[in-house]
Amino acid sequence: MTTAADREDEKGEQEGTFAHPALFYRDGREYADRTVAFVREGLALGEPVAVAVPGPRLELIGAGLGPDAEDVLLLDMAEAGRNPGRIIPGVLRAFADAHRHARVRIIGEPVWAGRSSVEYPACAQHEALINAAFEGRAATILCPYDETRLDADVLADARITHPTLIAEGRERASDAYDWQAVVDRYNEVLVPAPDAAVLSFGSAELPEVRHFAVDRAARLGLGGQRLQDAELAVAELTTNSVVHGGGQGTLWIWAEAEQVVCEVRDRGRLTDPLAGRRPPARGQIGGRGLMLVHYVADLVRLHTAPDGTTVRFYLGL
Repeated sequence: MTTAADREDEKGEQEGTFAHPALFYRDGREYADRTVAFVREGLALGEPVAVAVPGPRLELIGAGLGPDAEDVLLLDMAEAGRNPGRIIPGVLRAFADAHRHARVRIIGEPVWAGRSSVEYPACAQHEALINAAFEGRAATILCPYDETRLDADVLADARITHPTLIAEGRERASDAYDWQAVVDRYNEVLVPAPDAAVLSFGSAELPEVRHFAVDRAARLGLGGQRLQDAELAVAELTTNSVVHGGGQGTLWIWAEAEQVVCEVRDRGRLTDPLAGRRPPARGQIGGRGLMLVHYVADLVRLHTAPDGTTVRFYLGL
């Protein structure tokens, strides 16, 4: 049943125009000048403002704002957005939804020098999907890109995922904007490691596959909360496979670069590009499994096609 409060919340979310500019900067001074000016402009307009950028950049912005920093939500993106898949629900939507009836202003920097080649496809898809997640919302999300340290391909993707570009103090519309193309391009086939342990399952084997994954993850070095995170993620994904993925699936698990990697494959297909990134509606039952995986994992990669879906998650040792 839709209540009056629900309808009012939806109205607040839907009214307004969304702006998603990419800011190309070349050094720390330009970065600080542009971002601090962006924040101060929002504060002057009475807009709620959040800044989610990697730690050293956060310090630059905080220092530039001085006492005004107290009026801004400051988040270290290297922690809050370590997994790009949780930035939309856990950072951007969380802040915007807390201020449903105001235009919000956010700086989000999910791509920085030091992101690995394994992480980057998820970062690019995240930047693309912001456009779908915030369509029609009264929000401005500015995404900085370091022109001197990021690869040319990364900068080219930024021009595709952002409808507006800011460089050298000038703002212009992007002639390459096509966010769906980036979502599709990084929907890459995922191949498990040749030494991965593997187990197929159906509904009757759900307890067995969970115990199998926990035992294997513990042998590979996971313990404590990380081991509990692995158990939760495997339980959610394997249950999704049984309920939505053809009634069965296959699990692989292995170690890679100081991480335990686990993936679940089934015959289902994800048709919602925001699956796992859209906060559930008030009173919604179910539909939280993939989002929970995004919250507990350090990275989630996904491939979906007509013949099936693979969800892979990474947990650091």
